[in-house]
Amino acid sequence: MVLGAAWLVCPGLADAAPATHTVVIEDMQFKPATLAVRRGDRVAWVNRDLVPHTVTAPGMLDSGPIAAGATWSAVVGHPGRLRYLCSLHPTMNATLSVEDTP
Repeated sequence: MVLGAAWLVCPGLADAAPATHTVVIEDMQFKPATLAVRRGDRVAWVNRDLVPHTVTAPGMLDSGPIAAGATWSAVVGHPGRLRYLCSLHPTMNATLSVEDTP
């Protein structure tokens, strides 16, 4: 199952083709724990654990529960560092480092 969401997508992004990045959720961790992306890229989180997880950054990202075997994605809309966690397992956390497009 693939679910999608726009994360503060900004119109008029640069002409460079957006990339898609994958974060794997397994062993109760986000892998990689730090991911560099560009504004306008899509990030997909794939849950390979046996339990649900979330991708949550209050006011910025909220996947809701991502079931085992499911994927959720969002488009990166603003540059900066975005720390996120699993609201069901708060010791799980990671960071998106978002660069502005040239």
